[in-house]
Amino acid sequence: MDTAVEVGSREEYSWRDEKRPMEVSVETAHQISSDPWYQVAFVLITGINSSYILGYSGSIMVPLGWIGGVVGLLLAAAISLYANLLVARLHEVGGKRQIRYRDLAGHIYGGKMYSLTWALQYVNLFMINIGYIILAGQGLKAIYVLFWDDGLLKLPYCIAIAGVVCAVFAIGIPHLSALRIWLGFSTFLSLVYIVIAFTLSLRDGLNSGARDYGIPSSHWDKVFSTIGAVANLVFAYNTGMLPEIQATIKEPAIKNMEKALWFQFTVGGLPMYAVTFMGYWAYGSSASTYLLNNVHGPVWVKTLANVSSFLQTVIALHIFASPMYEYLDTRYGRGGSPFALHNVLFRLVVRGGYLTINTFVSALLPFLGDFMSLTGALSTFPLTFVLANHMYLMAKKRSLSRAGKAWHWLNVSGFSCLAVVAAVASMRLIVVDSKDYHLFADI
Repeated sequence: MDTAVEVGSREEYSWRDEKRPMEVSVETAHQISSDPWYQVAFVLITGINSSYILGYSGSIMVPLGWIGGVVGLLLAAAISLYANLLVARLHEVGGKRQIRYRDLAGHIYGGKMYSLTWALQYVNLFMINIGYIILAGQGLKAIYVLFWDDGLLKLPYCIAIAGVVCAVFAIGIPHLSALRIWLGFSTFLSLVYIVIAFTLSLRDGLNSGARDYGIPSSHWDKVFSTIGAVANLVFAYNTGMLPEIQATIKEPAIKNMEKALWFQFTVGGLPMYAVTFMGYWAYGSSASTYLLNNVHGPVWVKTLANVSSFLQTVIALHIFASPMYEYLDTRYGRGGSPFALHNVLFRLVVRGGYLTINTFVSALLPFLGDFMSLTGALSTFPLTFVLANHMYLMAKKRSLSRAGKAWHWLNVSGFSCLAVVAAVASMRLIVVDSKDYHLFADI
């Protein structure tokens, strides 16, 4: 397996460490080739340790239990690292930097696959952004409930407020590289809610009696919940926009991206494991899909955690919305300074409109765990695992051994089947929850 990857890397990319700048496959209105590898690593870590991790105790560990959850998270990390390294090593295929996922697919397969990949990626990022807005709304509602538990401020109202804040941030930050100092704030905010959630969960676990770690629900519900949790496993680690993130990295782009990925999947994953396992240890099968709803502690501490979660979510959403922003800016923008009045007004209308749609769907169906499962099934599996293996197979078919080809075909077929099964299970979960809760539910 590893031999196949390394052989391809040596044959096709032996020149990747040269100093000369690599041409870009297409024009873009955003900055490229400007960020050091550690800045890109923090972009990746911002995604893996976003407020989504506050839901993994409930959405991954509860359906899978201790053995399934721990083994699943570690195995998903290894598989995801492997798949992302495959994509990263295709960044300069054809002698040019492929700065978008759809450009890479279009170069290897042609125009039809370009369009299909863009559609899959759009669905992936749209649903991730829906989840972020739901998370931000949950954080705002949790803050309100800490002080005024009168039921007046409903979750849909909180989601609407969160959408407005995300839009304001999107208008002020023109492109992904411009985050810079905000990535430092994001890391600090992540540490705040992770440390608080971990500490308060530890205290609750030490002070409580025996916990129930049994996997709840009936036989068929258990089957579908397990499949949905498997989709959540791959969702936890993957962005579905690796070429777009790699586009910002300084050359040598492949070598630097490999550094960033190894950092993400080793050091970067530790906070996620800590809060996920501690939350499940403390609360067992009653762990919530928003862990801060479980913890007990001083009001000011819980408020600080929820405020940090809310603000970090705003920054993280901007990362996952950036491919759509880049497309709109490149195709319809007028150029010039990003802060020229016409560009600010353009972002106000276009990004504001895009986030309005996201916010409406978030308030309409605020089922966070279900959307995580559906995102993993419909787009993370195809983009990160199926497409990555097949693109590598197509690009490297002359240098791969027969065993290497068989390995990649096994991945393509296996993950395709998993994607179909997980999509069915996720849709079923959304239908079930839609019956239990009305539209614009105050969960």
